[in-house]
Amino acid sequence: MAFDPAKATQLNTAIAALRTSGVVPVVAGRLREGSEAISRQLREVVIQEISAFTASANPDVLPELEQDLALHVKEICQLLGGRPAGDLAFVAEHARRRAEQKFPLDAILRSYKCAHRILSDWIRDAALQAAHESAQVRRVVAAVTDFTVEYLGLVSSLTTTEYVSHTRQLAEAEGGRRSKLLNMLLHGYDESDNRATQLLRRAGYLEQRQSFCVVVARSVDPREMENAARAQRMLESFNELLHSLPIRSLISVRDKLVTIVLSGTRRLSGWTAAQSLLADRVYPQLRKIGTAALIGISADAPSTSHIPRALSEARLALDFASVSERVMPYARIPFRHILVRAAADNIQSALPHWLDDLLRADKKARGTLINTLQAYADADMNVLQTGKAMGRHPNTIYARLERIEDITGKNALGYHALTELLLAIECAGRSQA
Repeated sequence: MAFDPAKATQLNTAIAALRTSGVVPVVAGRLREGSEAISRQLREVVIQEISAFTASANPDVLPELEQDLALHVKEICQLLGGRPAGDLAFVAEHARRRAEQKFPLDAILRSYKCAHRILSDWIRDAALQAAHESAQVRRVVAAVTDFTVEYLGLVSSLTTTEYVSHTRQLAEAEGGRRSKLLNMLLHGYDESDNRATQLLRRAGYLEQRQSFCVVVARSVDPREMENAARAQRMLESFNELLHSLPIRSLISVRDKLVTIVLSGTRRLSGWTAAQSLLADRVYPQLRKIGTAALIGISADAPSTSHIPRALSEARLALDFASVSERVMPYARIPFRHILVRAAADNIQSALPHWLDDLLRADKKARGTLINTLQAYADADMNVLQTGKAMGRHPNTIYARLERIEDITGKNALGYHALTELLLAIECAGRSQA
């Protein structure tokens, strides 16, 4: 506990001044007689002036407030009875309790300001009655003022220090727990591991009728994710955006990507209809993220064991996100593109021998050969429509397709040959990228 010895010394000095005037220890008895009335008035004033205490839904807040104020009155009676300032352990404990309850620190400090006003009046009146006849009223009042200022200053300082310190400890502990959960969900876990199962169950991830979804995001410029501060700002933007949705989220920056595991209720019971897909529910909200972010969304996963696969889906979807379509759900990626993307890294040795010749000829023809193949496929293999789309005579289209057949031996007028040509070209392009 961070107790400030200098402030305690100042408080003891104020007590000594009251002893010189004959106030200490006589005043302590007078205050003890009215301690219940003082505590009651403090409680009434604090509740009346600070709405946070009555607005809180925590049933412990008001009883613990009453207990804390009574302990302050008791402590002041003991100090004015001649006991030196101690460590005020009850103040630190109260601050830690409030930090655990996430009760606002500002409301606690404002309650002490209210207490300062009430306590000053009570102590002043009792001190004037207890002081020596020779004591000057002004000195007694000044000494009382010094005592209440030093006491409540010490209390406020200690409360702030303990509250902030305990809040930080709680945040670190929660961050460690969430990080462990996120690692476990993203990389998989041994279902026979009781500790892992208990951790997931306590966190609510093994409840029935849930679905899961993984989201990954990065800046349009990947180099920005190397800046920790910028990556953290992006993480905070997602945190704030998702906070308003009735879903749970675990979020972290991993491998230079903002990575999020979302979970939501799939259906309320076995008798109710399933809700819309979780990925569909978060899609409109994710589109509100600024234009500097590219985002990939996995398909829904029916259980925690499918989350590692969902992470792969989200990463793949991110590869297809672009400035024109910043948020890319995995479910909206054409199957052909997924097939080409999955195969491109593993089929270099299987690419046909004629592909290099075709790519060189296309480059020499300024891209017209491959563009013609793609336009022909887009036109459902209709040469007339292809010519119209490209602004060329059908004979020009036929001539280009014949040129391609001369190079590759594949007649693009046939479906199977056209498919093989396009797949080879796409795989070569993806591999080079």
